[in-house]
This record gives sequence, structure tokens and C-alpha cells, in this order.
Amino acid sequence: MIPFDKDLEWTSFDVVNKIRNTIKVRKVGHAGTLDPLASGLVLLCTGKYTKKLNDLMGLEKEYTGTITFGKTTPSYDLETEASISGDPSQLTIDLIRDAAQQFVGEVEQIPPIYSAIKVDGERAYKKARKNEEAKMKARVVHIRELEILDYRNATATFRMVCSKGTYVRSLAHDLGQHLKVGAHLSSLRRTRIGQYQVSQAWKVSQFVESFKKEFNDHN
Repeated sequence: MIPFDKDLEWTSFDVVNKIRNTIKVRKVGHAGTLDPLASGLVLLCTGKYTKKLNDLMGLEKEYTGTITFGKTTPSYDLETEASISGDPSQLTIDLIRDAAQQFVGEVEQIPPIYSAIKVDGERAYKKARKNEEAKMKARVVHIRELEILDYRNATATFRMVCSKGTYVRSLAHDLGQHLKVGAHLSSLRRTRIGQYQVSQAWKVSQFVESFKKEFNDHN
């Protein structure tokens, strides 16, 4: 099992591909996707360790990020264009903190249409990009902690601890709806999966360089 700190704009599969081609092992998988617009911890397993992927996927996740109020997007994040949805000038950190507490515990959440969930055999985001309708089913997730750390210029900084299957983008959207101004997720970083911390993870470029050096030193 190798922990990686994924860079922005990489997909989780990009990381798998890069490592597979570097270490020349066919069996490589990741324990849960992280959107290209998010950075942070991705766990990779190789060889026989790929049997542990399901267990790793079920572990609790921790994130930090920012939510911008007063504008919404169809994808609930920066993947699609934002449009003005309300006036956030009356919001305060205390109002947002009070609202955030409504989303702690067992929460029913509708995943974004711009997600990899399959609807009628096709990825929902593919339908969304073709302007086709996709009925997203609500799911129950568990948000153990949701802490609003700061608020300025219509943007709140947060820390969140949640169960597998939680869409942080949906949380941002729902919080904006609750406060009647709209909102979208403007940045996201995964800092922990279970006991694994992003501070202990490899950058992909560092791992590749280190592996090639080690390989060359032994040949």
C-alpha cells in the first residue's frame, strides 16, 4: 500500500497509470476516487494488496476546503460555470456555523449529476455533459464533524470528517440552499483516510524519481 498526495488536475486513475508504468506491475488500484479539482490523499495498492482496497475504501475521510456563497454551479464545484444565486452580504461566520450543524450526523444527500455514479448503465457526468436528464437517488451518509474555520469575502474555510460515499460538493450546495443564497465548493483537499495522513504521503514525481534512482543503483 502506497499513500500519494495527488496534485490538482490529476485524476485518481492518472496516479494509478503513472505508478503502474513506473514500477511495471500490472495489478495496481486506488482506494476511492478524488476529483481532478481536489488535491490530497489517494491510497494505492499493488499486487496481492489490491485485495485490501474494499476495506480501505470503507475508512473514514477527512477534508479541508473552501465554500463560496452567492454563486452556484451545475457541478456544485468549479468544473462548470458559476452563476449568481443570491446575496451573501448578510452572512456571518456564526450564521454559517449554526447552519453547518444541521448537516452533522446521519444526512440524506443527493449526489451531483456531475459524478461517476452510473445511471441506466452510463456515468452520470456523461449524461450531464450531453444535457440529458439523470435521476440521482438520495443516499444516507454520516458527517461526524463539520467545522467552519474562517469566513471572509463570501468564502468559508472548513474541515470535515465523514463516511465513505459522502459528496463534499453536495454538502456545499445543500449548505448554500439552507442559507438561501446558494453556494459551491471552491477548493478541496483530502487530508486523511482512516489512520493514513497526507503528511506521510508521496508526491507522484518524488516517488517516480526515487524509484528510478533505486532501480538504477541496483542495476
